[in-house]
Amino acid sequence: MLRYHEAGDGPPLLLLHGSGPGVTGWRNYRGNLAALAGRFRCLVLEFPGFGVSEPTGAHPMAAAPGAALRLLDGLGIERADMIGNSMGGIVGAQVAISDPARVRRLVTIGGLGVNLFSPGPGEGIRLLTEFVEHPTRETLVRWLHSMVYDPALVTEEMVEERWAQATDPDTLAASRRMYGRAALAARAAAARSDAPPYWATLHRLRAPTLITWGRDDRVSPLDMALVPMRVIPRAELHVFPDCGHWVMIEQRAAWESAVLAFLTREEAA
Repeated sequence: MLRYHEAGDGPPLLLLHGSGPGVTGWRNYRGNLAALAGRFRCLVLEFPGFGVSEPTGAHPMAAAPGAALRLLDGLGIERADMIGNSMGGIVGAQVAISDPARVRRLVTIGGLGVNLFSPGPGEGIRLLTEFVEHPTRETLVRWLHSMVYDPALVTEEMVEERWAQATDPDTLAASRRMYGRAALAARAAAARSDAPPYWATLHRLRAPTLITWGRDDRVSPLDMALVPMRVIPRAELHVFPDCGHWVMIEQRAAWESAVLAFLTREEAA
């Protein structure tokens, strides 16, 4: 069973969350709904294995694109705009490539692309692996601090909220399938195989795409944006200063302004 939060009226806007411990769609986007729901019918999906959606035995990344399409089908929505944070941006791009008629415009928040100059995996991913292998409050706090530019954003309330969700057995199992040491080793092996990585197919993404990024992102460093910015035919890149991985949280007003301008812009003649 898939679960989602709905707010607002207007054209459909599907919001896809990221993949860290304790993440939910609601926690990613609850601060943005007041602005977005004034213009759109916002649908905040919880991917299988995250939040309040039922777990899946499949790898979370493998299950997510189908979940997004099932939600749209279940609600009778033929075409929607999509916003995706990190993992959610990758999922949105995959849907737009495989089923282009379903995605009108796409907004991504960090995470999309490949490390060109920075080491991979990034610092935040390594701290995430440390947490899923040794889940303690201390390892959770270290990872949370890697997500932001301003450490004051990591409050005790955030830590407790994340801890409660991240240590749920099903949630922790899903996180380990993505970020445990075995998962990272498998990812490294796949990178050496003949199968093309997802970012090598981004040239097939035809939907207008706004790539948003925090200049100070320690999870997916800014150089990752260069490939998608260059190869997606109708891509724009907006970089926000003094900002880590959670652009929609840390630079909320500026991000909302850029996203609303992009999503409501008239189509070129």
